[in-house]
Amino acid sequence: MASDVNINHSEKALELLKADAEKILRLIKVQMDNLTMPQCPLYEEVLDTQMFGLSREIDFAVRLGLIEDKEGKAMIGSLERELSALHEASLKK
Repeated sequence: MASDVNINHSEKALELLKADAEKILRLIKVQMDNLTMPQCPLYEEVLDTQMFGLSREIDFAVRLGLIEDKEGKAMIGSLERELSALHEASLKK
């Protein structure tokens, strides 16, 4: 029973972290489409703040044993690659 609850919490934690990562990606897409170029301090501040917050959430989930460290690192790495691709695309506009 306790194992089932732990799995459920782990799945929920991973789901919430993925949703937060997707929210960061959407926020940056909107900002790039409507507001400013990636070199803008506002863009960089939003990105840095959001990425720092997500990394802290992931660290907390890892420390609680809800996700594996490698899952958290993979999530951050994937988001960073997507953001880098967005940045490259915006520079080609």
